[in-house]
Amino acid sequence: MFPEYDIVVVGAGHAGCEAAAAAANMGSKVLLATMNMNTIAQMSCNPAMGGVAKGQIIREIDALGGYSGIISDKSTIQFRMLNKSKGPAMWSPRTQNDRMRFAEEWRLALERTPKVDFWQEMITGLLIEKDRVVGVKTSLGIKIMSKAVILTNGTFLNGLIHIGEKQFGGGRSGEKAAKGITEELIALGFESGRMKTGTPPRVDGRSLDYSKMEEQPGDKEPGRFSYLDTPKLKEQRSCFITYTNNEVHSTLEQGFDRSPMFNGRIKGLGPRYCPSIEDKINRFAERDRHQIFVEPEGWDTVEIYVNGFSTSLPEDIQYAAMKRIPGFEKAKMFRPGYAIEYDYFPPTQLQLTLETKLIDNLYFAGQINGTTGYEEAACQGLMAGINAHHKTREIDPFVLKRSDAYIGVLIDDLINKGTDEPYRMFTSRAEFRILLRQDNADIRLTPLGHEIGLASTERLQRVEAKNHKVKELTHTLATRKIIPKEVNEVLGHLQTASLKEKAPIINLLKRPEINIQQLAEVDSVTQKHFETYSKEILDQTEIQIKYANYIDKEKQLAQKMESLDSFKIKKGFDYDELKALSSEAKEKLNQIKPQTIGQASRISGVSPADISILMVYLGK
Repeated sequence: MFPEYDIVVVGAGHAGCEAAAAAANMGSKVLLATMNMNTIAQMSCNPAMGGVAKGQIIREIDALGGYSGIISDKSTIQFRMLNKSKGPAMWSPRTQNDRMRFAEEWRLALERTPKVDFWQEMITGLLIEKDRVVGVKTSLGIKIMSKAVILTNGTFLNGLIHIGEKQFGGGRSGEKAAKGITEELIALGFESGRMKTGTPPRVDGRSLDYSKMEEQPGDKEPGRFSYLDTPKLKEQRSCFITYTNNEVHSTLEQGFDRSPMFNGRIKGLGPRYCPSIEDKINRFAERDRHQIFVEPEGWDTVEIYVNGFSTSLPEDIQYAAMKRIPGFEKAKMFRPGYAIEYDYFPPTQLQLTLETKLIDNLYFAGQINGTTGYEEAACQGLMAGINAHHKTREIDPFVLKRSDAYIGVLIDDLINKGTDEPYRMFTSRAEFRILLRQDNADIRLTPLGHEIGLASTERLQRVEAKNHKVKELTHTLATRKIIPKEVNEVLGHLQTASLKEKAPIINLLKRPEINIQQLAEVDSVTQKHFETYSKEILDQTEIQIKYANYIDKEKQLAQKMESLDSFKIKKGFDYDELKALSSEAKEKLNQIKPQTIGQASRISGVSPADISILMVYLGK
């Protein structure tokens, strides 16, 4: 019935979709298996993409040739660049999206990808021969053969939904849990654990009083994620902000005795940085209010996502408490919030390619690895798809370093440090965040994406043109000299020091008081030059000039750190032979089996002293 596939992708969430698209666009014949064709790329949680550090990941996916940025742009209803008051390393794009259009655009994109086939059915097991995966088994008993398998099961593995004292199996509301795979992986020797996540109630926007809330509009000049010419946003929908109060908290507390989180029915750990509302008022009892974001779910729907009110309390308590939030007095609930527990597999069991160490050609991506968030899942799917394609064609692995991308930071953290709670990306996790900005993801990654056959030639040409124009403009500013008497009056208005002698105008741009738009006020000749360049080129030029010293220092630090990665460790090395190593270091090194000294240095529990011992031994 089925031909043999190069790759079978199990699960069609954000990780599965990126994995299937990447592998197919590189030339693999892919089968995307999902339990429900109508929920491909469903936004199970909030209808938004990007945000702090997550926006950088979406731009990196796009720069490499993935689809998430394009799909987000096509379904955007609001765009905001977060952290603009801070330095450019912190700027993070975020979109509010039309949930239905997002899923539709993903499905259409996959259907237009010639080498992607689809199959709607639960995958219940793997076909293994001599520690190598050779296919999958379905609930109907069908065997589908393939050279590699990528598991992107999300929250479906033995998923259990909790609402108050009620609990029932499910991968998310209205959908059944996936059975069989966890048990089979454990039988093969994998270690598993349980995690939990949650979602808030959805309400009827027509029943809310927005006059009691603060409006949160999008940017006046909205940007976009993709470096391609995706549709520009011409109109936007506002979000709104309101707050809980002591009355809301008191009502919620009435249900604590029936809370699955407090009475022990939920065993898994939830996301530290996105706690439920009952967790917030319990842990932060000194606070008399918490912020609630009122987010529209699309252009044409009245459904509203109540961000900040995730809960697994009984539905009557949820409803009663919610109606005490300003603006929600007459709210009509569409569906209650709930918590969901699911199986995951500690990611220390993976290689940096996301291939498992126990079974060849088997890859894990997304929440199965203990992460949370669409963006974290999508980038793992992309990397698993690339590496599964490479493995089946005996091409070298594609691994991004910590200094290459936030994607590299995320995967390196997962493999070397592991996680026992849902992992979320933050800018603080990246030691080279001045290099890993959202504005230069194309410069960093598109040449790599083009080299492996994923990013198009059009993308590469755009990057080359961008680099050329930035260098051209930088040269113009470096050679354009200005005379003190012609500019000092304007400099005074800009509250910056006067010039004492003739100098290149580029020197003014290095001052913190002057931005590139103000530079045009200083010199009319420079202003005319600026008129021939796009805002993207002007911004990129300003960042590279203004932060040149910081960028150079980070590059030097990255090179020093990467030198440790040139020290290879032979496969199968027995760390127990080194008596001087700490017991914890031996345990962690034998478990993770690092490929280089650099990777070993990033493993939790391995100290600098342990690394020195290892280097001395390997040096011999």
